[in-house]
Amino acid sequence: MSAILPARFRHPYKFDPAYSKPAVYFCMEYALDQALKIYSGGLGFLAGSHMRSAYEHKQNLIAVGILWSYGYYDQIRNEDYTLGVQFKRKTYNFLEDTGIKFTIQIHGAPVWIKVLYLNPETFGSVPTFLLTTDIPENDHLARSTTFKLYDSNPAAKIAQCMVLSIGGYKLLEELGYEPEVFHLNEAHALPVAFQLYGKYRSVEKVKEKMVFTTHTPEEAGNEKHVINFLDSMGFFGDVELDEVRRITGMTGDIFNHTLAALRLSRKSNAVSRLHGEVARKMWESYGQTCPIIHITNTQNAKYWADPIMEKARLDGDKDLLINRKKD
Repeated sequence: MSAILPARFRHPYKFDPAYSKPAVYFCMEYALDQALKIYSGGLGFLAGSHMRSAYEHKQNLIAVGILWSYGYYDQIRNEDYTLGVQFKRKTYNFLEDTGIKFTIQIHGAPVWIKVLYLNPETFGSVPTFLLTTDIPENDHLARSTTFKLYDSNPAAKIAQCMVLSIGGYKLLEELGYEPEVFHLNEAHALPVAFQLYGKYRSVEKVKEKMVFTTHTPEEAGNEKHVINFLDSMGFFGDVELDEVRRITGMTGDIFNHTLAALRLSRKSNAVSRLHGEVARKMWESYGQTCPIIHITNTQNAKYWADPIMEKARLDGDKDLLINRKKD
């Protein structure tokens, strides 16, 4: 294992010394371009902009995500003109087949994962690896795991998290690549922590490698599941349940994903100054959590900024800014 990617997946630039530490970013969705419909909303738009900006700043970062066969959904008009949703299989000729396939265990059964690659030059983003179970080697249940973003069935949702995290971790092993930093954008990829613990058997080593972005300022919006259910799914990998409880501090039947991420990371960030204040207050009573700083959400200006509005903002032309917004 090394911190150098195989030649065909390497960044097309020399790293800026300020951003040369190798890192991998795990996220359930990426809004990199409208042509790649694997996103639903804010989490994906942040992640997509981050990957574009990392490319522009020549950062040593790669992305791991999921190739959702039907995306989130397409919005349509019903015959009575009300809004409806449509799930339509997507095909992307610009994605490259890496030739990498492997299995992970989900609920005691082997599930095949295939890896597609988004070349950095396609949209101007860091090297991005997208995982899919929608391949002939799997039965329909396993294939459906990566059909739709955020499946409403709890078991399916956990399986999706396991594909992203355990599958993503195994991908790194297949590549022979070991980054210094594992960045979890929300707690979907939490099983990465247990993969790291299974390797190092040291909470401090896990914390040394893991950082975490928390988004949801409402406790009810943070994932919680019965811990025995997660264990039966294989969520914790090879780590025994008693050991999971010990290293996460979970004592009851309910496992709080965000709390576990805060306890197994060395640093976390909220997504605005106000959110940082709310998040620190929200989690401080639980104890054993890492520091929560704030890094304000932004969008990649080169891709998202309207040229006329941006010029008006820079020139201080309030009237032009208001008129453009009305257009």
